Amino acid sequence: MKVLVSACLAGINCRYDGKSKLNKKIKKLLEEGKAVCVCPEELGGLSTPRLPSEIKNATGEDVLDSKAKVYNKEGADVTKSFIDGAKIVLAIAKKYKIKKAILKAESAACGLGQIYDGSFSGKLREGNGVTCAYLLKNGIKVITEKDI
Repeated sequence: MKVLVSACLAGINCRYDGKSKLNKKIKKLLEEGKAVCVCPEELGGLSTPRLPSEIKNATGEDVLDSKAKVYNKEGADVTKSFIDGAKIVLAIAKKYKIKKAILKAESAACGLGQIYDGSFSGKLREGNGVTCAYLLKNGIKVITEKDI
């Protein structure tokens, strides 16, 4: 059974800053053919590198319910890219019959339980990122690299 993983955790340089957040356990899963890598932000059409993005005083669930938006650090609305990326990630999970994902903690796309608050100050708030919320809503179990 394969697991879906945030590509940055597998060592792929796809984060907003053009770097990765390599996790050796996740890299090993990939090397063993047990993982499928995804970057929701790239899949949604955003470039690497890109400006950091956060959900302002809301959650991924709020974004999916059209009650909030995702903005980059210069104030541009990047909500559509985040939603498009989440939909593509779910399609990939369905294609491979994946039931579990290991996503990057605290991210506006991938965070589980806590995400940045939209002030770009490093403060966290309760909530899930857009892709995490979408996967959970569709029956995919989500954990973060902090849980493995």
